Amino acid sequence: MAFNIVLVEPEIPNNTGNIGRLSLASGSVLHLVKPFGFELSDTRLKRAGLDYWKHITVKIYDSLDEFLAINNDKSMVFLSSAADKSYVSIDYKDELFFVFGKESVGLPKALVADHADKLYKIPIHSPHVRSLNLANAVSIVVFEGLRSLADSKSG
Repeated sequence: MAFNIVLVEPEIPNNTGNIGRLSLASGSVLHLVKPFGFELSDTRLKRAGLDYWKHITVKIYDSLDEFLAINNDKSMVFLSSAADKSYVSIDYKDELFFVFGKESVGLPKALVADHADKLYKIPIHSPHVRSLNLANAVSIVVFEGLRSLADSKSG
């Protein structure tokens, strides 16, 4: 059982480090799409990922176009506050790609428009909160996916 966590142009090294640790803990592959808002040698990235970073399966792409070209035949869902559907309605399955945008602006508008049928959000129940921290959002979606897959295998 494995997922693919995709970060499009991540900006904050601590988030990426924490998501790297989460990818390892969940058996997922981490896909990082450039440009980054930090260097992969950033100590904050390594500190957040602790000593796990060397065990994480990471794939790096020079651009969103490269990522999409290489993975165009894969099952993907896109997480965005612009979505109407909740992440709990995702059809979770092994090898599914969860695509998340950068911390400051989310996914590119063109990508959101091109994949409106595969767009999901994490509902936020306060008008005072624009978005969740990226690492928290990834955790919510990945572990809901693991729960969903476990339930489908036991039932």
